[in-house]
Parts: sequence; C-alpha cells; structure tokens
Amino acid sequence: MLHIALATIAAAGALCVAASGAAAAAPAKHTVTIADMRYEPAVLTVKKGDSVTFVNKDIFPHTATAAGQFDSRTIEPQRKWTFRAMRAGEFPYICTLHPNMKGTLKVE
Repeated sequence: MLHIALATIAAAGALCVAASGAAAAAPAKHTVTIADMRYEPAVLTVKKGDSVTFVNKDIFPHTATAAGQFDSRTIEPQRKWTFRAMRAGEFPYICTLHPNMKGTLKVE
C-alpha cells in the first residue's frame, strides 16, 4: 500500500512540473530579408531571447540600425547578420546607407 501511495505522489509531482511550464521553450529564429531597397517583413514581433537574421539579397550593401539598440554595420550583398533580441520594446530601425528604408522590431 505504501508503494502505491509513493508512486501516486511521484506521478502527481511530475504532472505539476509539466503543467507549470518549468521547461522553457527554445529561442526561435526569425529572418528579415533585405531586397528591392526594403525590409521584409517591415514589422517583426519576436520574444526576448529570439534571434533575428538580416539577409541581404539586394545588389547594394545595407545596414539594420536602431540607434542605441543594435547596428549591423554594413551587410554586403548576399551576406547576413544575426542579432539576439534580449530587451523588450519596440525598436524602429533604418538602413544608414539608404535612410528611406525603415523597419520595426517588436520584442515581447
């Protein structure tokens, strides 16, 4: 009888750990494509800890620069740069080489 009671308690404890979400989800990977002098998607929402890779498929070099938050420096054509979003907020960014190019990264 004691053996059954202990097994029941152990199973209930395992169920509580699983239900509490103790195992955190792995960070997600996102991509922003740079092509035709624009960012796609222009607005991207991610979770803290996720990574965002900017892939330059354009024929010109570009940047992804959010003042005081992140700066890719020059991303040459057919190159990429990855940023890990560690701070929550809404971060508008531009290409410093082509300031008419604009995007927004929202980190939850």
